[in-house]
Amino acid sequence: MSGPAGAGRAARGAAAGAAGAAASTAGVASGGQLYVVATPIGNLGDVTYRAIEVLRAVPLVAAEDTRLTRRLFARYAIETHLVSYHARSGPGREAELLAHLRSGRDLALVTDAGTPLISDPGGELVSAWAAEGGRVVPVPGPSAVLAALVASGMAAAHWTFEGFLPRTGRERRERLARIAADERACVIYEAPSRVPATLADLAAAAGAERRAAVCRELTKLHEEVVRGPLGDLAARAAAGELTLRGEFAMVVEAVSAAESAARARADAPTMDGGRGEVARLVASGMKRSDAVRQVATATGLDRRELYRPG
Repeated sequence: MSGPAGAGRAARGAAAGAAGAAASTAGVASGGQLYVVATPIGNLGDVTYRAIEVLRAVPLVAAEDTRLTRRLFARYAIETHLVSYHARSGPGREAELLAHLRSGRDLALVTDAGTPLISDPGGELVSAWAAEGGRVVPVPGPSAVLAALVASGMAAAHWTFEGFLPRTGRERRERLARIAADERACVIYEAPSRVPATLADLAAAAGAERRAAVCRELTKLHEEVVRGPLGDLAARAAAGELTLRGEFAMVVEAVSAAESAARARADAPTMDGGRGEVARLVASGMKRSDAVRQVATATGLDRRELYRPG
């Protein structure tokens, strides 16, 4: 397997092992390696040594925004050639990058901040190269998801990540309902202008007393974490008491065992409701026996009880 370049691999020496490349011959025999490199989410000092070594060694870096990546390159004297690759890049750019990898040359993928593919572009390229048997090498590092969880002050042995919620419609309501009922803490990304609406919707879905944390500009100069019940946070946002500038990640507390049990009882199908559904199906022309069977299967209610009049 050829490396980024003959001279580059020789210069890397022992660092090649740290980059995860020297010992492996997996993947396309003549293909290059695709490094998925995490970069700082704000403070440039958060970059890892391994990330710097990889970005210096590869012959090409595909960046979501080359202007932002050049700031990192300038800080650490990285002179590798940059090419743009973002959500609006046409299929031609992906084809170019795949051709680069197929030729046996390595490639590093970076986004504006954090770990690529986590609510950031790059998934299509990684999936395509992996589907060809190419080697994908993760270079872990900064992540706003983990930073928000740590800063939230909540015990979160189990958690989930929702990314950006749909702006409106049924899918948004369903996602909010899942978050409200989840026994894991949940991390959400949001645009500044949408923070008040999302806090209000979360309070309505999960309850005003559910705890949450609004994390802004993590690792940056104006880093701020505001914690409290969702109802209070929504009220403060609506009143203009929260600074709505920068990058936001919000953490919502997991549903408690008691609340989860109460929700389950409230959502459980009732016999009256089941009989009402049977009556509706019969009125629409369905045979009573078929209607009872359908409702019993869907709800778990006793079929014999469904036959009885309410």
